[in-house]
Amino acid sequence: MTGSAGDRPMIQPDRDLTEAELEEWGRGIGAEAELPTVIALRGDLGVGKSTLARAIARGAGVEGAVPSPTFNLLFRYQVPRGAVVHLDLYRLDDPEEVWDLGWSELPADDELVIIEWPERAEGLLPVPRWEVEIRETEAPSLRSVSVLRVTR
Repeated sequence: MTGSAGDRPMIQPDRDLTEAELEEWGRGIGAEAELPTVIALRGDLGVGKSTLARAIARGAGVEGAVPSPTFNLLFRYQVPRGAVVHLDLYRLDDPEEVWDLGWSELPADDELVIIEWPERAEGLLPVPRWEVEIRETEAPSLRSVSVLRVTR
């Protein structure tokens, strides 16, 4: 997945992945993403958004625990090439609350920004960005993953 300069996703959209494949793909995104990059993760509760977010963070160089920021809303991790900013907007009552999180500064030139529950701030999402949707499939061990580049 490339950042603002490119338009090539690392995989083709609409591919079914196991949890291990989702994690491997996420680590690849974190390692290869050109900065700045914003990735919005969409999907139902429990579908694997946090699993993918953790894998992306690990691939970008985050060491140690990578908890979901559900209660904190935002975690920032320093990595060798900049920062990983992980937001979970699930608990927002009003989209305008994102401004209290430093929203207007995202993404900085050296940041990989991962947003879970982006629909809570739909009209305020940064452009350009990558949209990753994760859906359950009939096979309980697989998730359907779609990737879309949003440029305007």
